[in-house]
Amino acid sequence: MLVRVTAAVATGKGNPLTIKELDLAEPGPGEVQVRMVATGVCHTDASVREQWYPTQMPAVLGHEGAGIVEKTGPGVTSVQPGDHVVLSFASCGTCASCVSGHPAYCSQFFPLNFFGHRPDGSVTFTDGGEPVGSHFFGQSSFSTVSNIAERSVVKVPDTAPLDVLGPIGCSIQTGAGAVLNVLDPEAGSSIVIFGAGAVGMSALLAARVANASTVIAVDIIEDRLSFAAELGATHVINSLEEDPVARIREITGGGVDYAVDSTGNKAVFRTMVDSLGTRGHAALVGLASPGTESTIDIGTTILTGAKISLVIEGDSVPQTFIPRLISLYEEGRFPFEKLITSYAFEDINTAFDDTRTGAALKPVVVFQAPAESL
Repeated sequence: MLVRVTAAVATGKGNPLTIKELDLAEPGPGEVQVRMVATGVCHTDASVREQWYPTQMPAVLGHEGAGIVEKTGPGVTSVQPGDHVVLSFASCGTCASCVSGHPAYCSQFFPLNFFGHRPDGSVTFTDGGEPVGSHFFGQSSFSTVSNIAERSVVKVPDTAPLDVLGPIGCSIQTGAGAVLNVLDPEAGSSIVIFGAGAVGMSALLAARVANASTVIAVDIIEDRLSFAAELGATHVINSLEEDPVARIREITGGGVDYAVDSTGNKAVFRTMVDSLGTRGHAALVGLASPGTESTIDIGTTILTGAKISLVIEGDSVPQTFIPRLISLYEEGRFPFEKLITSYAFEDINTAFDDTRTGAALKPVVVFQAPAESL
């Protein structure tokens, strides 16, 4: 039996998404059919729409979904119909990275998350019988209902607010995980966050959870810096108005203990490295287009013993890290909902535009119209 769904379809490089009626097949082996409540709009979705990466089109994108399980395919054991779930990235579960607790570095990460089809090449959406790309990040959540790879599904409490939880599956766990899973700052340490977008602000919130005593936010937009101060930054720096390296060294007395670059900008990456103190640890989490290169002064930097980590998805295990973030949210210690601006699903292109212009930190589109079974 097919399910008639409404989806936002990417049709070609740079084109606005097209809202269309599609047919959704039954969930296959190891798949979970989820009715979406809401889904975040991420810079990665925009990058793929611009064809930085070779996802087949037409395709249903979306990779920050949250919803309710409707059906399960053969072999699914982790969830059942009626469960509330958050959706995250896909991984194989069998490679060395997956079995050692680092699924973000799965050997099959790129094909499972970016190719736009199942490993066997099949898809779950059709338009008049013609295939439409699916399984983007294992989920393709820009659809009222979608079939999700089980390893992308995280069960959450029924009391958790699904209308805001979607981004915790990617952008929020990316920033927070870089701090809590990779940098792991000690209480009383110093940290600088470059880029006060959704990922950077999530890193800032995580730094407060870790009890860092000096939390510095660097950006070029005054409104975002003011917001960073509201969220707990002890210092803010507008890098258009002052030298961020000199100011960071002044604040910290010689260099920062930890740093996060959420921008993916090659010049910012260099600035981040130059701001580190002795034995400092920096994490790059910002997405850059393939071929982007940056240089650092290795002759000077080697004397500091600094460490640089390149971090995907916060180096998290979603099934354990997402519940941890939800618990922190429920305790009032991780108020990520303050980053979110909600949009109706039919306004998804406005959400994309607001992401590009910076009018919204973290757009979330909310679904309302139910799908109908054929």
